[in-house]
Amino acid sequence: MTLRHLSIFIAVCKYKSVTAAADKLYLAQPTVSLAIKELEEHYHIKLFDRISRKLYLTEPGQQFLEYATHLVSLFDEMENNIRGWEASSPVKIGASITIGTYLLPEYITLFRQKRPDVKVYATIENSAEIEKRILNNEIDFALIEGTVHNGNILSCPFMEDELALICGNHHKLAGCEPLDAEQMRDYDFILREKGSGTRELFDSTMLVHGISIKPSWESISTEAIIKAVAAGHGLSVLSCKLVKPYLDSHAIKQLTLNGIRFKRTFYLIYHKNKFLTSSALELIELCKTHVF
Repeated sequence: MTLRHLSIFIAVCKYKSVTAAADKLYLAQPTVSLAIKELEEHYHIKLFDRISRKLYLTEPGQQFLEYATHLVSLFDEMENNIRGWEASSPVKIGASITIGTYLLPEYITLFRQKRPDVKVYATIENSAEIEKRILNNEIDFALIEGTVHNGNILSCPFMEDELALICGNHHKLAGCEPLDAEQMRDYDFILREKGSGTRELFDSTMLVHGISIKPSWESISTEAIIKAVAAGHGLSVLSCKLVKPYLDSHAIKQLTLNGIRFKRTFYLIYHKNKFLTSSALELIELCKTHVF
C-alpha cells in the first residue's frame, strides 16, 4: 500500500463521497473506487458500509483512519522539515475553555515575546472536543482540565486547580456555610455542558456522595454562567482561578461544602505518534514552567 492509497482514503472519509473525493483530488471516480477496494482487499477489512447510496465508516475503518491520518501527516511534516521549515513552523495549540480563558492568552503572549517569528494558532473547545482534535491531528498539543479517555493520547500534569462553589450575593445560601452536600438537591444549578472537564469533576464528585444534580441551565460560556449566578438564577462550580476577579470585586460569593473539595489537575496532552516541532516543544516547555 502507498501514501497515495492513504490520501485517497482520507479524502473519501472527509467528503463522505467517492465522487466528491475524486473531484477534490482531480482523479477519475473509478480510480478512487479502485484505491478503496485495494485497501479493503489488502487488509481483509471492510472500510465503509454503503447504505442508501451513502458511505459510513465501519469500526475497523475508523481505526484505519486514525493510522492513515497520522502517517500522511508525518510524511508531510517530514517533507517540510527537510526543507528547513521546522525551526519556525506554526504551532497549533488547543485548550479547554477554562484554560483557554484564564491561562492560554498569557502563555501565547510570553511565547511571542521569545519567538515573534512563529505563528500560533489556538483552538478553544471543551475537553472532549479537544481530544477529538488531537486524534484527528488538527492540533499539535493541548491543555485540558479533564482526564484523557483515549489510549493513543499521552498526558502529563502541569498545574493544580480547584473548583469553587459560587452563588449570587442575594442568594438564600449566601453567608450560610459550611453547607451539607444534601442541601444541594434543593437548589438550581447553572453548569458547564457535558464533555467539559469542570462538569465531569462536579458530577463524579457529587455521585460519590450519592447526589445527582440535574442543572436548570447549561452553558459552554463561563462568562454567561457567572452573570447568571450573579443575577441569582442558581449555584455553579467553576475554576477558582477563573472566578477570583469576581470574588475579589464582590460580584459573587463562594460557598463551602462539608467534607467536599473539587480538586483537579490540568494536563498537557498530545498524540503518542505526533511529531512535535522544535517550536511546539518550546511552547510546551513554557507551559510547564510558568505558573500563574
